[in-house]
Amino acid sequence: MYKRILAPLDGSEFSECSLEHVRAIATGCNVPKVVLLRIVEPLRETYEMGEDWRLNTEAKTQAEANDYLSKVADNLKKDGVAAETVIETVTLQGNAAYEILEYADKNQVDLIIMSTHGRSGISRWVFGSVADRVLRHSPVPVLVISPAGCRSGEARG
Repeated sequence: MYKRILAPLDGSEFSECSLEHVRAIATGCNVPKVVLLRIVEPLRETYEMGEDWRLNTEAKTQAEANDYLSKVADNLKKDGVAAETVIETVTLQGNAAYEILEYADKNQVDLIIMSTHGRSGISRWVFGSVADRVLRHSPVPVLVISPAGCRSGEARG
């Protein structure tokens, strides 16, 4: 049924809530490939910091993203999930949702599984929602996971 699952992660605990579902679907459906995608936005150079600072900081950010995705992939592989990691740098005109959709389109992704931070109302309008944009514009099925404890109005214990 599914041959390639895309799991965008932003490095937060909320984004990792989708991994339980990735693991279950990948093992249950014998999915041969799971791609863990991390979008890294480029830094804008400021006069005070200079280009060397920007380049060093971007290299450090890329290395941290690589380490993070490698750890996540290793955990999935322990459960028999064939996971690989991809780090995409957002173009200056692009955004995370656009990059996720572009990657899915260009790489024959069959399913996107991602978490939402559970914003609603005015905060969703102000901040936007990557998951919402992906859900509305994806040509492939999208499973959006709303992590427990982050839904608006949900009682916290």
